[in-house]
Amino acid sequence: MNPFHLAIPVDDLAAARQFYGAVLGCPEGRSSETWIDFDFHGHQLVVHKAPRSAVVRNPVDGDSVPVPHFGLVMDWAGWESLATRIKHAGLAFEMEPHVRFAGKPGEQGTFFLFDPAGNALEFKAMRNPENLFAKQA
Repeated sequence: MNPFHLAIPVDDLAAARQFYGAVLGCPEGRSSETWIDFDFHGHQLVVHKAPRSAVVRNPVDGDSVPVPHFGLVMDWAGWESLATRIKHAGLAFEMEPHVRFAGKPGEQGTFFLFDPAGNALEFKAMRNPENLFAKQA
């Protein structure tokens, strides 16, 4: 699988460095006065100094999901470990870790949080990873 490249706006590079580097544990790559590369679990995430973007919400299985958002599909143990790391860092979840689509092909653990610039992130784990793209019956 090829890694993706995603560039997002942040209004404070130091806060982004703390959040993505220290809290989420993403190694830092190249950087300048206006951007920073992070190894986002094998993917290239670049934060660029820019104004904040608006967030809207859409309903998904009873949740009010922030849009736009991005994140990772992780194995279950890694997902639980990251949730614990975020709790220990004292960060607030936008949506606490919970199971969505229970008993359906898309059953997944999910949680959301915002980075310091207001970008929404979702981290999820599938008990059956082969169902990532399964349609609901």
